[in-house]
Amino acid sequence: MHAPSEASAWLPGTSYVLPIRLSSPADEDLTAYLRWLSQRLEVVVADGSPTPVFERHRDAWSSFTTHLPVKSSRLNGKVAGVIDGLAVASGDLVVIADDDVRYDDETLRRLVARLQTADAVVPQNYFRPLPWHARWDTARSLLNRAFGHDFAGTVAIRRSALPAGEYCGAVLFENLELLRTISAHGGRVEHDRALYVRREPPTAAHFWRQRVRQAYDSFAQPGRFAVELAVLPAALWAARRPAGRRTAGAVGLALVAAAELGRRRQGGAHVFPATAALWAPVWVTERAVCSWAAVGWRVRGGVPYAGKRLTLAAHRERNLGTADCSERACPCHPAMSGAGS
Repeated sequence: MHAPSEASAWLPGTSYVLPIRLSSPADEDLTAYLRWLSQRLEVVVADGSPTPVFERHRDAWSSFTTHLPVKSSRLNGKVAGVIDGLAVASGDLVVIADDDVRYDDETLRRLVARLQTADAVVPQNYFRPLPWHARWDTARSLLNRAFGHDFAGTVAIRRSALPAGEYCGAVLFENLELLRTISAHGGRVEHDRALYVRREPPTAAHFWRQRVRQAYDSFAQPGRFAVELAVLPAALWAARRPAGRRTAGAVGLALVAAAELGRRRQGGAHVFPATAALWAPVWVTERAVCSWAAVGWRVRGGVPYAGKRLTLAAHRERNLGTADCSERACPCHPAMSGAGS
């Protein structure tokens, strides 16, 4: 196991946990990024990759990270990786991030500094480079910013604010579950819309695979999901009215305006391209269709995930403060006899 170098004192008492599972070895870009991180803080990689890939990663990373296999058993493999990573991380302040997240010195310092007054901090991701599907998905972020806040592929937490270092691993929307668990136990959760952290875009194929799965996340936010479900019936009804085209045009312009508002909030215009707001009607149309597909998945038992199905998007916060939802005791786990909460 790798011991942090003296350079890690750049951010003392802070660890970086990367849960990862890849079907083929990571590219040199990720290796260079992990090496760069290791000069600033302790880096823990919880690797659930197949043995040949794990061994390649071990050879490449073990000299400057703590590289360990994922041993925890959770339906959501990312949660298993985070829990195993937290178990060995030495710092109380922990940055958790997906493998496509790329911090720089400024954003890393600012994020950790925010943990002096909060128990969890969520920054704002932006894509770079920007292929067409990244602009499409950026429209989602802009609308989220216009009406509230976005969710990122990274979060910083105070580990002591997470009871027993665990949260439920039988949910799909694992970041929301983590934040709700901390909040339910009295922790302070902050969303920093002005702290911009770069994220590399997925491939177009991965983007398409995530459409319905991301829509399923909205089951965790019933009010939002009700609106998303209402869009398609409303559009079909309006299409049959004489003024349907004018109404559709007006709604489309309103969506672009809302996305532009989200783009400009708290300095977002310097990382979000102006053209991203034009994709807002496209994203809303996609979500309107995929929301009903998500309902179909729910009826069939949940989202297909690693050969199983995840039924629950995330627990309600009020249910997390009074019960142990560490999966074994969680009624949403298939092994339990109770229904999902």
